[in-house]
Amino acid sequence: MNRTIYLYVCDTMADWEIGYLTAELNTGRYFKKGITPCKVVTVGVDTTPVTTMGGLKILPNISVAECDIKSTDALILPGGDTWLDSIHDPIIKKAEQCIKENVIVAAICGATMGLAKLGLLDSRYHTSNDLGYLKMVCPDYQGEAYYKNDPAVTDGNLITAMGVAPLEFTAAVLKALAVFSPETLDAWYQLYQTHESEYFYALMNSIQ
Repeated sequence: MNRTIYLYVCDTMADWEIGYLTAELNTGRYFKKGITPCKVVTVGVDTTPVTTMGGLKILPNISVAECDIKSTDALILPGGDTWLDSIHDPIIKKAEQCIKENVIVAAICGATMGLAKLGLLDSRYHTSNDLGYLKMVCPDYQGEAYYKNDPAVTDGNLITAMGVAPLEFTAAVLKALAVFSPETLDAWYQLYQTHESEYFYALMNSIQ
């Protein structure tokens, strides 16, 4: 079954935070048998090229206005320097709609502040880069009781992660999408986390 993943792209996007994830979704190299690679569709405020934090230029496939959440399995929101700007409110509104309709929403680093700004973290377990900073930059945020000081947190179909945890973020999204077997996901994570060759062999054996 083909799956479509919406990836929001914007100026100053933190490239590295979604690098592991997009590579695995696009190639499907470790997917369970019978599952095809995902179609990663880039979404911009409009279809004007954006420049990432690493200086890469990306031409969005579609604009936020063209997003149809009924045709996607997940919405990925990478970090960046401008998430408190109102220009991102339309995609946060899409994220709110996704959450209500049980579509996976995965936000990392600055994107969690965008969610917090509009109240989407007030009643769901979540994380961000730092609780004190989140409260400072999002004065209307009311979700402190649900904050967890963990690299990545999953609450139903909502995934949040610290900016320093792209690996944990990727593992959480892959688990939510159920595209890896549990054995493959564990071996994949341990390989990149520990750099030990035994997990490479475990990873290869898990997809035989």
